[in-house]
Amino acid sequence: MNEEDKKVYWHSTAHIMAQAVKELFLDVKLGMGPPIEDGFYYDFDIKKPFTPSDITKIEKRMSEIIKKDLPFVREEISKEKAREIFKDEKYKLEILEDLNESVSIYRQGDFVDLCTGPHISSTGKIKAFKLLSVAGAYWKGDETKPMLQRIYGVSYEDKKDIENHLKRIEEAKQRDHRKLGKELDLYSIFEEGGAGLVCWHPKGVIIKDIIEDFWKREHLKRGYKLVSTPHIAKANLWRISGHYDYYEHMTTLKWGTEDYVLKPMNCIYHILIYNSRTHSYKELPIRYAELGTVYRYEKSGVLHGLLRPRGFTQDDAHIFCQEDQVADELTGVLELSHYMLNVFGFNKYQIDLSVREPGAEEKYAGSNEDWERAEKVLAEVLKRKKLNYKRAEGEAVFYGPKIDIKLVDAIGRSWQGPTIQFDFNLPQRFSVTYIGEDNKPHYVIMIHRTVLGSLERFFGCLIEHYKGAFPFWLAPVQIIVTPISERFNKYAEEIADKICLTSDKFRIIVDKRDAKIGLKIREASIDKIPYILIVGEKETKNNTVSVRERGKGDIGSFKVEKFIDIVKGLMVHSKMTNNQ
Repeated sequence: MNEEDKKVYWHSTAHIMAQAVKELFLDVKLGMGPPIEDGFYYDFDIKKPFTPSDITKIEKRMSEIIKKDLPFVREEISKEKAREIFKDEKYKLEILEDLNESVSIYRQGDFVDLCTGPHISSTGKIKAFKLLSVAGAYWKGDETKPMLQRIYGVSYEDKKDIENHLKRIEEAKQRDHRKLGKELDLYSIFEEGGAGLVCWHPKGVIIKDIIEDFWKREHLKRGYKLVSTPHIAKANLWRISGHYDYYEHMTTLKWGTEDYVLKPMNCIYHILIYNSRTHSYKELPIRYAELGTVYRYEKSGVLHGLLRPRGFTQDDAHIFCQEDQVADELTGVLELSHYMLNVFGFNKYQIDLSVREPGAEEKYAGSNEDWERAEKVLAEVLKRKKLNYKRAEGEAVFYGPKIDIKLVDAIGRSWQGPTIQFDFNLPQRFSVTYIGEDNKPHYVIMIHRTVLGSLERFFGCLIEHYKGAFPFWLAPVQIIVTPISERFNKYAEEIADKICLTSDKFRIIVDKRDAKIGLKIREASIDKIPYILIVGEKETKNNTVSVRERGKGDIGSFKVEKFIDIVKGLMVHSKMTNNQ
């Protein structure tokens, strides 16, 4: 099945599940049941949480409904008639309030649901399914609304696909960055400190600093100027920008007598820096880059570790250029994104050209002409680079279309990464201009872009991509020296000092604990340290180290100089070719 067929198949299965639940639990109220990236869910308002035995009963009833091979029948009805049908379903009535006068419903047997479809022809087309889990979920993701019970599931045309799906779920659990982040002592999110706010531990900071230092070097090489801006700004700036009217994730606060906003993005301050003096066309393009901390009020139901926090570091940049420079600048951003993602081990991508929702032009700032021009140049640049992409209608930001690049990890999952946004709105709102050859002011074209996304999300993706076993050059601890007993501690320290004296400044520790060597090796392996150097009587006498390599085990004894040559090569090899 292709992706669209899967969505139809999964959505149809969600309706079957809703019918089963409705038949088994007479007091239940129906929420919504959409297909999602990896299956489907349906939300139910029920007095008691579903138990494992309830899930078994639901699966049994679903099998009975599938066996009946009930046809899915679509009907177009008036809003008034729909209100009568769903008079006892308060959530369906709420949905109806936002719909037009004519609505569609789907029936299978005696069950009816408010739905735009499409669906498969009949329930009997579902060949294999599995209900996976139950979780609480606020109605419409709003914590001020009732908590519903959400049942997740998946379905396929073949039982083998279900088995493979369950294996992928288990693999994803083993890679979960929230689990590994705790086990590897990388970061914490403390509820008492604030949901969605990340505290980095020492090991996490090492990796974060490596990413940030590399990011800065590469941007300086490409003509970007680094800037740094405050965490808050006066509310009036966000009124001028239009975010007050269009953007729902902002947090306001009172500071003295004035209203401020916790900065949700860095663009406003970059504009102020640009506007602090007059610029000539000869200076363009001007590229400002910042690793800026921003804050967005995400609803508690969508918070997800590093992948969806409330405070995060945006690897942000804004390019101010003339219209005839736009294509080259966009090309440069795509090339930088490709290079950086490859260095960190992401070699596969999915690309969306995110455009306006058809027929909903009132949701977006700017003229139709501006939007069409911007979309055209983005598409041309993608074609120039011979990159395959799909149009994602309704995914544009309010001020312009964008290119979204989703990086694909080691087990085939996609994660939102680089974003390149075309903006003709803010330059006009803030009078962002340059003096042209005619000595007159002209509006700049502004490009918003990130090449990693946010550092938090990118870090989370790295953890899951590598299953916490970071490549040598990125590992927070690269080498651990483990003496067999305390009397070899001095030799272990000499080894560590000798390695650290090399120009690469390796990250190395010595485990001098009075503990059995088996325990030391086991714990170092759990910490996913790339190299464990074991030293004892034989190694001290021969001036060698016994080396265990992560994923390979014992690889032999080496003179210290030979081992240094091996890991030096890894540092260069990893940075330049990323084959590690």
